[in-house]
Amino acid sequence: MKKNIDINEWNDREWAGAAAWLSGEESGSSENARILEGEEEDIMKKWNDLKNSETETIDVDRAWAKLNGRIEAAESPAIPLQVRRTPFLSTFARIAAMVIIIAGAGWLFFEVAAPQKITIASGADEKNIEILLADGSTVYLNRNSSFTYPENFRSGARRVQLRGEAFFDIARDAEHPFIIDAGKANIRVLGTSFNVITENASSEVEVYVSSGKVMVTSEDGSRSLTLEPEEVGILSGTTATQKRNTNVNYMAWHTDMLVYDGERLGTVFEDLKRAYNIEIRVADPEINDFRLTSPFEQQPHDTIVKLICTTFNLRSVREGDTYILFR
Repeated sequence: MKKNIDINEWNDREWAGAAAWLSGEESGSSENARILEGEEEDIMKKWNDLKNSETETIDVDRAWAKLNGRIEAAESPAIPLQVRRTPFLSTFARIAAMVIIIAGAGWLFFEVAAPQKITIASGADEKNIEILLADGSTVYLNRNSSFTYPENFRSGARRVQLRGEAFFDIARDAEHPFIIDAGKANIRVLGTSFNVITENASSEVEVYVSSGKVMVTSEDGSRSLTLEPEEVGILSGTTATQKRNTNVNYMAWHTDMLVYDGERLGTVFEDLKRAYNIEIRVADPEINDFRLTSPFEQQPHDTIVKLICTTFNLRSVREGDTYILFR
């Protein structure tokens, strides 16, 4: 014979047990959990619909209005207060139980109500990975980098996160600034194109502006720079500096073009590492001071090394992924 139990008479402990079962923290052996499943079909259906939903947007105003209506009905003057007090307190216990459930299942707001976040990461041999954002902006990711962004931008600022290096071409939106969390600094723009390195060879945040205007602020807000086109800004742990860019090959990793007119081989080797991921070392340090005049356009690694060796009458050996040049 089925046991007749009024769930409105449950105490806080009984509601907490049912809540733990609903959130998956307990296996469901609780008698009250089974009663809740059998007696409250409407509650269970709504909970399961919510739990299994991936894209449904939560209408908070409507939910609170419905809840408020139930509370007002429970406090109606037409019903003696002393008679309705226990059901009202039980309703409050249900609310508390659902708060426990929602708190225990953080995905509710961060993965259902909030925009879903996407992370794209590049490997050592991947570059110029193109990422198209919902606002029409485009991001090109360099090697060994990661970029996190929301599937859709909502009200307020357009916020993203970068670790590594990327080139940004940002759609202009004066009412919604584009803000990049670059680790040790924040970068704020309205609409522009620029390059960001979150940690250069000196562990500094480095920003180069191609067009528009960019504001770079240290993580603690104590230092900031406003950069114009063709300027490079660098924020370290204690300083903030900006200068005019004089390196014609600064964006070679993105453009795949390198052009030299009497440049030191030591500088050429650094650029080849950054642009094409070619590791070149020299057996004789004097080789670094040889001057090269030549363009490169993403030729095979062996071809580039042979061209340099032929130009300066050098020889090369390859050890793993590294080329060693000697006379």
